[in-house]
Amino acid sequence: MPGSQDQRSRSSRAATIHGCAQSGDLLGLQRRLQENPSLLNARNAVMSQTPLHVAAGYNNTSIVKFLLESQGPEKVELEAKNMYGETPLHMAAKNGSSESARLLLAHGAFLEAKANNGMTPLHLAVWHALRAGDCITVSTLLEYNADCSVKDNEGMTPINHLSESAGNEKLQKLLTQHIEEQKKRKALESCSEAKTKMAEFEAAISNIVGLHELKMQLRRWAKGMLFDEKRRALGLSIAARKPPHMAFLGNPGTGKTMVARVLGKLLHMVGILPTDKVTEVQRTDLVGEFVGHTGPKTRRKIQEAEGGILFVDEAYRLIPMQKADDKDYGLEALEEIMSVMDSGKVVVIFAGYCEPMKRVIASNEGFCRRVTKFFYFSDFSTTELAQILHLKMNNQDQVSVLYGFKLHPSCTVDAVAELIGRETMEKQRKEMNGGLIDPLLVNARENLDLRLDFDCTDADSLVTISMEDLEAGLRLLSQ
Repeated sequence: MPGSQDQRSRSSRAATIHGCAQSGDLLGLQRRLQENPSLLNARNAVMSQTPLHVAAGYNNTSIVKFLLESQGPEKVELEAKNMYGETPLHMAAKNGSSESARLLLAHGAFLEAKANNGMTPLHLAVWHALRAGDCITVSTLLEYNADCSVKDNEGMTPINHLSESAGNEKLQKLLTQHIEEQKKRKALESCSEAKTKMAEFEAAISNIVGLHELKMQLRRWAKGMLFDEKRRALGLSIAARKPPHMAFLGNPGTGKTMVARVLGKLLHMVGILPTDKVTEVQRTDLVGEFVGHTGPKTRRKIQEAEGGILFVDEAYRLIPMQKADDKDYGLEALEEIMSVMDSGKVVVIFAGYCEPMKRVIASNEGFCRRVTKFFYFSDFSTTELAQILHLKMNNQDQVSVLYGFKLHPSCTVDAVAELIGRETMEKQRKEMNGGLIDPLLVNARENLDLRLDFDCTDADSLVTISMEDLEAGLRLLSQ
């Protein structure tokens, strides 16, 4: 007997750490780690598996637990992959090692990790259940809400792997029940997310004055795209929605750039565009002075805008008034932009005055085919300009020269609208629109400084812009 114990001891010392993990020799494994802590994540020669892979595959739970709780200089690699791209959780799942799977999940193992063939642990657990008639590991993964809709590289979900033959009823029922529960849960989550996103969207467009028809169109898009999210959450297979290329037509200061930025946030929010960036360009950003310069220059800007919106301001300047002018390269820039509009990599918005833009639209057949949405930005009324002024004063950020200032209660929307109508010409309002407000407010603040006395100690008076200040600001602007 003593000789037999000594033989087992020598055998244990001779075994590798992977051998100890396979046989369940916890003492032998601990001894090897004490001698060489770097063996914790060592790979074996053939399968490139760590001791955790091996222990999980053989369901040696005492070793799995020890490795997961190891307090050595190194931490066990929970998501290490073997030659087939399988993590320790994959190994536990495909061998029906339910207890090991539960330990791994409790320590944060990634439930949806994919092997080289695209299979998740749930795919492999289903395979094991089909062979062994044991659904315990499948049940364990479902307890942790394994996603039943994930597809492997062949486009198969876990339930797709069930054959029509008898004997699969229990497994079929288990998966089907979980799929229905998961759909309901995803639908509820999607509904809650949709309401939050719609509220964010409404908050964004509330800062746009006027433009009621355009805002209604934006609402239609927003709701449509959010409902598409809900449809997919319910497992419905629907066509992908492509955002259209657009033309914004209107005078300067009518909100075209602001709406483009809101649109960028909207399309990113619902997953249509990967980013919310809006790259603003004009002719000078796209057109070169010499032959061969325009193409590369335009392509650089397009590349910069990829994943978001390319906003081409004063787009009519890309097409010369005289078609015989062969020294103008604007048309080349326009053709470069149109060449990528079918790729889906960027959304293009062309903006400019109504009449010149109509010339661009009429002169290029490809433009008409690709640009499918046209929005007209009307000139602002005096009331809308007053509303813009109030919005700006109520939403100043810290870098603004108006930050910390406020309007006197007498500066109501109606009072400001009447003042703007009295102190400005229609031609001036039409040329500037919303662009009238920023210089007006800067002038008004300067007038406040001018009329204040250095003996003033009333803090409120030091930051309150009055009707007198606004009137002075408008007169300076008109001069």
